Amino acid sequence: MAENSRSRVTAEAAFLKTQNQSMSRERALSETDAFNQARDANTARLKELRLEKEALERAAEAISPKPTARRRKLSV
Repeated sequence: MAENSRSRVTAEAAFLKTQNQSMSRERALSETDAFNQARDANTARLKELRLEKEALERAAEAISPKPTARRRKLSV
């Protein structure tokens, strides 16, 4: 019976070790997913702002285009 008890204790210890490793892995993956989601949200927000800015710049340029620089003739 002592043999069964030792093997049971060993098996339970191995199970707990595996369970802890699994929980740690899941926690790390969860943190990584949260970080990736935050990064993707920030990237989308910045892209939206950039596209809005570019649209405003195009609209402003269409209303009043920049004058082209005239070249001066060099006198020789």
